[in-house]
Amino acid sequence: MNVYDTANKLAQEIKSSDEYTNYKKAKESIDLKPDVKTKIMDFQKLRYEAQIAAMQEGKEDTEKLEQAQKIYAELIEIPDVKDYFNTELNFNVMLADVNKIISEAVEDVIK
Repeated sequence: MNVYDTANKLAQEIKSSDEYTNYKKAKESIDLKPDVKTKIMDFQKLRYEAQIAAMQEGKEDTEKLEQAQKIYAELIEIPDVKDYFNTELNFNVMLADVNKIISEAVEDVIK
């Protein structure tokens, strides 16, 4: 089997995983609630802006972080949103683990 066949098989296995299917269902549930989806997008944008500012300026934007924390606290009170965040985390952990395995396999030539 060549590398591309293996990569395609891995892609199919990821799409068949519980992490992927649960995240997809949770995302579809959020997509049906435009007001909630907008709040999540606002939160993600604010969090992203705070991360970018921290990387560029070397310090945290405490105002943005506090605002993001406030929005997050409100959002996780909504059961569908809490489920969405949990399934998103589980999916991202799985992807990070797969990436780590692949990176460790080739680290002798990428360092």
